[in-house]
Amino acid sequence: MTPAYTVIPYEPGAWPDALRRTARPEVLERWGAVDRSPHAPRLVVTPGGDGAALLTARPDTAYVKIVDAVGDVPKAVEAVLSYACEQGLAQVKWEGWTASAEDAAAAGFAPLRLPLTHPHGPGEPGAGYVRWLYEEGCGDGVAEPPPYYRQSTHFTCGAVTALVAQAHAGAEARESLDRPAELTLWRDATNFPACEPVGLGVAVRRRWPSSPVEVFLDTDGPVLLDHLSEDEREWRAVLQQASRAEAGRLGVPVQARRLSSAGLRDAISRREHVLLLVSLAAMQGFDVPHWVLCHGAVPGAVVVDDPWFNTAAGETWVDAHLLPVPDGSLDAMSPVGQDGVRGAVRIGGRGGGGVLRGSRGGKGVR
Repeated sequence: MTPAYTVIPYEPGAWPDALRRTARPEVLERWGAVDRSPHAPRLVVTPGGDGAALLTARPDTAYVKIVDAVGDVPKAVEAVLSYACEQGLAQVKWEGWTASAEDAAAAGFAPLRLPLTHPHGPGEPGAGYVRWLYEEGCGDGVAEPPPYYRQSTHFTCGAVTALVAQAHAGAEARESLDRPAELTLWRDATNFPACEPVGLGVAVRRRWPSSPVEVFLDTDGPVLLDHLSEDEREWRAVLQQASRAEAGRLGVPVQARRLSSAGLRDAISRREHVLLLVSLAAMQGFDVPHWVLCHGAVPGAVVVDDPWFNTAAGETWVDAHLLPVPDGSLDAMSPVGQDGVRGAVRIGGRGGGGVLRGSRGGKGVR
């Protein structure tokens, strides 16, 4: 039997002859303009070499992204789908550099809503598409995805995840998500410059008094201070104690334990949002604490929105939006800092999203 595709390691500039004949020079130039090596770039080529696609993906995730499909595009995408299903992935995304809406729809992909901060510049694709790959007959992915908003600083991830969660829940108008809103909420939550779990939970309660909020933090001591000198740690620890006192005054429960994987899925099944503190070591290669928004679930993976993406590695908003992360990988990312503390903020009910049972094609996440 003729194989449905061939996987070729990606080497910038060392293009197969068939690829040079089918891909436009500007496409190959864009492929080689950044160092994609952190995200395992590879070429999936159809039998005979008449179609090919460049694929990348963050490590420890359950998706693959088509940067471009060239040549016989339908055959190339079909080969990618076969490859993704055999890998047991939950999802294939497709950046809209050269993909048409018609080609994407014909291959079973749905359009992604453009980010609220879409730059309309040459560094970002003008569109993106997604196809979920797990058991048929049970739905089509996230019914009502949250808006995507990219943080505008290196330290406002916590504020952005809270704003996006509340916009998804209908407690915040989507059009109000902008830099002033981002920085205002960060100012209320920050421990200078990071947002620690208790301070973030308190800021959410102050901003949205009617929203149920619960903090999970498996330590009584100060957190996210490993990189600071003793003097710098001392005054931030005082502020964290003040946040705990404020949580008690406002009635924000602080659970002295981690939020388990089962607890996370239970919250999502109740149409709640979870702001989860993770390390970026696995997905990006540097051990930095970071907040992501957990808002959906598929078999074997939790769907998150990450307010940051690594343009230096060829990432775009297409990677960071509706990102499926296997349960085990997400759990392994959750300990942060030298002491491996775990923190999360649960924000109560909403009207959309929730648990996803299945979609077109595929085998499900293994």
